[in-house]
Formats: sequence, structure tokens, C-alpha cells
Amino acid sequence: MTSTSTPLGLARFNALEEHAAYAALHEVCASSAWARLLLARRPYATAGDLFATSDAAMAELTTADLAEAMAGHPPIGRPKPGDPTSSREQRGMAGASEELKAEMLELNLAYQDRFGHVFLICATGRTGEQMRDAVKERIGNSPEQEREIVRTELGKINRIRLGNLVQQDLAQRDLAQEDQA
Repeated sequence: MTSTSTPLGLARFNALEEHAAYAALHEVCASSAWARLLLARRPYATAGDLFATSDAAMAELTTADLAEAMAGHPPIGRPKPGDPTSSREQRGMAGASEELKAEMLELNLAYQDRFGHVFLICATGRTGEQMRDAVKERIGNSPEQEREIVRTELGKINRIRLGNLVQQDLAQRDLAQEDQA
């Protein structure tokens, strides 16, 4: 029975079979260690509990786990074709000038040469210029500094995506109720 304080999407997530819940979490974050940690703590009473567990799991990820998580993210300015999530998150680059897109491609390649992985930033709500400025600023970081910044940015992305996951059914329920009216 669903508690009135548990959002419908969260209750649905709690009730999923393990393989389906793992698949949903893998869509949020490509780290299998992160997903396993979140699965182990189900059920969640509130979205806040889910977010706190996500944050704790993120803090525990090894360098290899972070690399696995980052591998699931396309470079800024080049969202995965057919992936509405990466396109939505990188919306700030969609209307960027060709000059800015070319500059971002060059900066992405320089960053990847320096650190061995894509430039990762929580792009939601950021303009193309803000993302460009961030990569310019961060490219001078040490690998250790950058790994911790990436961990923080990945945590922000995961929170947004988890929020969308647990709110999904609320929007679908509202549409269904409108159709019945």
C-alpha cells in the first residue's frame, strides 16, 4: 500500500523487480556500483531518502566507478542521437553559434587529452557560454581536483535524473485524470 507521503513515481520505483529497477537506475547513471548501492537500500520512504542515498553512493565511487559513470555521458555539444535526456540537458548548446560549437569541440578534445575522459558538467540550465567558460577554467585543474569536481557534477546530474524518475508517474497520472474528466 502506498503511503500518502510517498510520491507515486517513488512507490512505483520501490515496487519494480530488481532487474527493472537496475535498468532504470542505469539510465540515470552508468555506474553499476552506484546502481547496486541504491538498489540495496530500497524501499525509499521519500525522494529525499533516495537523494541522500545517491549522494552517499557517489561519495563511495572509486576512480574506476567514476570512469564507468562518465562513459555514459556524451561530450558537451554532441548529445547522443535519439537520446532526449542528453539533448534536454545540453539545451544550452542547441542555439549556440557555429563558432561557439567549434570552440567547444576543440576544448572538449583538449580536456579529454588532459584528463582521459569527457568534460562532465551539470549542463541543465547553463548556456553554451557558461559551459565553455567552465571547461576553460577547469582544464588547468590537477587530475585529483578534477575528479572531485566531476564527482560533484555527476551527483547533481543524478539528483535531477532521479527527480525526473520519481516524478514521472505523477505527470502520467495527471494526464490520465485529465483524459477521464
